[in-house]
This record gives sequence, C-alpha cells and structure tokens, in this order.
Amino acid sequence: MLKIGVLGAGHLGKIHIKCIRESNEYDLIGFYDPDPAISDKVERDFNLKRFSDIQSLIERVDVVDIVTPTISHFECASAALKGFKHVFIEKPVVNTPEEAKQLIALASEARVKIQVGHVERFNPAFIAAKPFFTHPMFIETHRLAQFNPRGTDVPVILDLMIHDIDIVLSVVRSNIRKINASGVPVVSDTPDIANARLEFDNGCVANLTASRISMKNMRKSRFFQSDAYISVDFLDKTAEILRLENVPDPD
Repeated sequence: MLKIGVLGAGHLGKIHIKCIRESNEYDLIGFYDPDPAISDKVERDFNLKRFSDIQSLIERVDVVDIVTPTISHFECASAALKGFKHVFIEKPVVNTPEEAKQLIALASEARVKIQVGHVERFNPAFIAAKPFFTHPMFIETHRLAQFNPRGTDVPVILDLMIHDIDIVLSVVRSNIRKINASGVPVVSDTPDIANARLEFDNGCVANLTASRISMKNMRKSRFFQSDAYISVDFLDKTAEILRLENVPDPD
C-alpha cells in the first residue's frame, strides 16, 4: 500500500482527502496547508495529521497529491520529484510549457510517475462513448460555468477549456496544424471567455468555447464523423450516439 500525502486542503483538497480515504490502494498519512484556519478545520473534521511544512510531508510519503493554487504547482511538484516521489497534480499541470517540460525531465531522472487530474477522461458518459470514436472530423465543445473566484488565478483556458482540449486530443489521432483563438477578460485580469479553433493534419476541425461567467453551467461536446454523431454531456453524465449503417471506412 502506497503512503500518500495531500498538499492543499481547500475546496478541492477536501474532496481529494475524502476520495483517497475511500480507496484501498493508499494509506493517507496527512496533509499540509499554509492557511491556519483551513488546517485547523481539516485536522479536526478529518482527524488527519497536519504537517508543518511541505518538505516534512514529502519525506514521509511515496506519493504527493498536489491540490494547491496553480501558481505553486511547479514548486511543489519539483520538490516532490526531487525527493523521488510519485506525483498527482490537479489540472492545469503548471503555468507554462517550459515548466511542464522540466517536470517531465525530473520525473524521468527520478524514475517516478506524474499524473494530471484530467478527470473528464473518466467521466462515465465519455467512457461509454469512447468505443464509437473512429474518425472525428468536426467537434464542438461548450464548457460554461457560473462565476467562482476560486479559478481566476489562471485564464479560463487553463481553468475550464483544458478539460476539452484534453478530450479532443485523446480522440483525434492527428497532429495540430493550425490554432486560431481569442479571449476576453471580464471580471479578472486574464480571459474569462475564450474560443479556440483547432485544425488538424487529417482535416478534423475542433471549435472549443469556454466561459466562467455564464448564467448556467454547461459541459457538452458534440462529435461528427462519417458514420456517427456522438453527443456527450459531461455534467449530466449522459451520451447520445446516432450511427449510420454501411458507411465506407474513410481510411
């Protein structure tokens, strides 16, 4: 059984603590959070050991679960990897591609694993639809959320759209040829509404829209291919699949 510790015990951190405790694969050793009020409450409510600093937690575990604000992901992950610990990081993994590449190099050197919390890959609606993806040629996604200041430390692309980018890249088996994107800041210093058009070498086009100032929540994606129309509602966890018969293979 792997020993695991949680860095960050805010809203998502508490969810991670609850989920880890439901697993038989991990021994939850404790947590660290720099906010004394949060630490006091989590220590009391979960009867969980509270560490006084990041390094002391890292030294006691095999796996470090990072649920801190995005701006601190790189620092926390680097410390864990240098301590030869496996790492799970909430999305987005880090702030820049350069930081991500450094983490990959550290993980390779330490011979440990990094996993990023792209949880939509494990959404039951997407899992049910996944066997039907053959050759998507047009994809449209909408991920809209009511405003929550918790995610405004990063642009809406890293806060919300990152889920759909990950899903699209997992089903389109081709390299990206061209990207057109635009975004507008409304209530924060970075884009709160954004749209991106991805064009792939195989001709597929994906149109992604994300907003964190919507009146309602929406997480829907539609996939069009020669033999099927696939609709996935990640919020309601439902999928609709319409298939055509006797359609020639596009390859």
